[in-house]
Amino acid sequence: MARNPLKQLAGETAVYGLSSILARVLNFLFVPIYTRMLTQSQYGVVTEFMAYIAILQVVLVLGLETGCFRFANKEGEDPAKVYANALTAVFGLNLAFLAAMIAFSGPISAALGYEGFGCIIIYVAGILFCDSITAILFAKLRQEHKAVKFAILKTVKILTETLANLALFFLFPAFAAKHPGGVLEHLLVSPTPEYTYPIFAIFLSCVLCLALFIPDILHLKLKFDGNLTKRMLLYSLPLMVAALPGVANDFLDRILFRYFDVNSEAWRASLGVYQAAVKLAVIMNLFIQMFRYAAEPFFFQRARDKNSKELYAVVMEYFTAFCGLVFLGVILYIDIISLFLGKNFRIGVGVVPIMLLSYMLLGMLFNVSMWYKLSGRTSMAIWITLSGLVVTAVVNIVFMPKYSYWASAFGHLASYLTMLVICVLLGAKYNPYPYKWGRILLIFVAMGLVYGAAAFMGARLFSAPGIHWGQLGINTVLILAYVAFCWFFLKDRGREVMKTKA
Repeated sequence: MARNPLKQLAGETAVYGLSSILARVLNFLFVPIYTRMLTQSQYGVVTEFMAYIAILQVVLVLGLETGCFRFANKEGEDPAKVYANALTAVFGLNLAFLAAMIAFSGPISAALGYEGFGCIIIYVAGILFCDSITAILFAKLRQEHKAVKFAILKTVKILTETLANLALFFLFPAFAAKHPGGVLEHLLVSPTPEYTYPIFAIFLSCVLCLALFIPDILHLKLKFDGNLTKRMLLYSLPLMVAALPGVANDFLDRILFRYFDVNSEAWRASLGVYQAAVKLAVIMNLFIQMFRYAAEPFFFQRARDKNSKELYAVVMEYFTAFCGLVFLGVILYIDIISLFLGKNFRIGVGVVPIMLLSYMLLGMLFNVSMWYKLSGRTSMAIWITLSGLVVTAVVNIVFMPKYSYWASAFGHLASYLTMLVICVLLGAKYNPYPYKWGRILLIFVAMGLVYGAAAFMGARLFSAPGIHWGQLGINTVLILAYVAFCWFFLKDRGREVMKTKA
């Protein structure tokens, strides 16, 4: 008997999610450490470099993650050969990039205002080198449905970063005081907690992860096929170009703080406060990431099924409903969740609802974007994401000088909404899918009613500042009401699709 595709997708999402959940949870648990042991400015510097990493990684992977899925599922292509060629192309590009960053680390760090910290440029380049190569290898595991191995390797990487952070923040300062001038102190520049510590911890974890993949690399028996690589790049490069403004929508605002923040003398502090608040919205991003890991190969492999479009439409409804639960779960317990931040960082908590809704729209955009990925019209992605990038840049440049990180939050919301609308309209024209937008809108209405009811009763019954357990009890009941609504609303949708398939 054929496996229920919805159950398969849910099962793989859960397995991929184990490592993603662990990564996000541990990263979230480090927020109290970072926001208490680093200053606002130091945390802002970490955020700035992480933005550079996120944007550059899109370029250095060349869009070949998705390209591999496309060609490995294509008739007449050898999947092993597809991944071998992708790995060869990515390795060559990243090796050249790493060499250039090592050679010019001093001038680059000085130009950014971090003279004497050239090592940080080398660590960032090392992170990019390792992550770009392992991105192709992790994609291969997803293609082969080796979700458990994927999760194990991701978990090892995460735990390595965690242990390195703990050792650096809590053990190394005392060790450095007793043994000054050691090799590790030279690598970290400072014997006391500094922005180099989190980045060096990530670097160590990336090196170990790449080392664990060496048997897989040797097994591929790398052979370069120029014709295959050319065809893969023709498909993948438009996706890379399209993904670049997409990632910039996430991280461009972090870079713009340097030039446009209202407090130009302390922009790093504003950036640190903003990033700490965004971390509280991490749960929504977590679900979207784990869903994407399972959904992308799932969508490609089901593309030939007779009822695939109806199936994707149902997936969108389930996805939206679950995102609504995440949104309400974070917002209605924000008084407790915000305690994870150091006192100096809690002033930015007001942007959390905006960021949660923004990430929800981003996840919906991933779902509707499958029309151009599956039909091969990947060039459309460029115009869709460029429109979002323009909105992001305009909102931040115009409003950041007056509203600081509030402009950044609303820039995300406006950008993702613009891209979603454009993608839906183009999809309806070129490759329509039977999305039930009325039903999806009803889920948003249910979210709004629950959120509004909680805010109204909170203002009426618990107006004094602080945590009120009565309010939390009411919020819990309201969330359960939302869950009940979604269960009754969606319980028959999956069955309808399976009956159609039968």
